Amino acid sequence: MSKLYSGPKIIKALIRCGFYIVSTKGSHIKLRGIRFGKIQTVIVPKHREVALGTFQSILKQASMDYLELKKYLK
Repeated sequence: MSKLYSGPKIIKALIRCGFYIVSTKGSHIKLRGIRFGKIQTVIVPKHREVALGTFQSILKQASMDYLELKKYLK
């Protein structure tokens, strides 16, 4: 998992997965979706390149692993 993704690309993948945009504050986008019967809230920075630790935090917030999100990244 050495390749880093942009914020907009991650947002598009989460939307394809069933999340929807709730609000925007500055350069951060808040998305919500239902995963495993629970409402998940994910905050994604709209940066050109998302840092590895931030990317891992996004995956944790979305209750996903990298391979699952990779299916929705195009």
